[in-house]
Amino acid sequence: MSPLALLFSIPCTLPMLNKPTSVSATKLKLLPAYAGVDSIEDALRMPRALRLLWLEILVNERLDVPSWQHLPEVREAYTKACRWYTSYRSVLNAILSRESLPHDPGPIDFREYRTFAEALRFVTTQY
Repeated sequence: MSPLALLFSIPCTLPMLNKPTSVSATKLKLLPAYAGVDSIEDALRMPRALRLLWLEILVNERLDVPSWQHLPEVREAYTKACRWYTSYRSVLNAILSRESLPHDPGPIDFREYRTFAEALRFVTTQY
């Protein structure tokens, strides 16, 4: 198997963690400021919020992602968050207090680095 095929064959699984049972009750960190939504339900209905959901998952460990894993959009955002966490683990561990996301060495789109950096800057100044 080629190295590239191997990268794409490694799934990012969602851990079943003991977290709050309602995502709606969990305070969002980025999406209210960046997309004007206050819940995951609202984010799933807004294209802009949906594009930023991976960042919310990345910086907000209090989200109950497993309760939303049946939705392809959430699975995709979670996988993307895992990949960015894997690529920038040391930076994220230095500035965020969160549990590790599963290791996923899949590809990331470096065109999104600016958005990633801005989101981290926002979170570190707000929380």
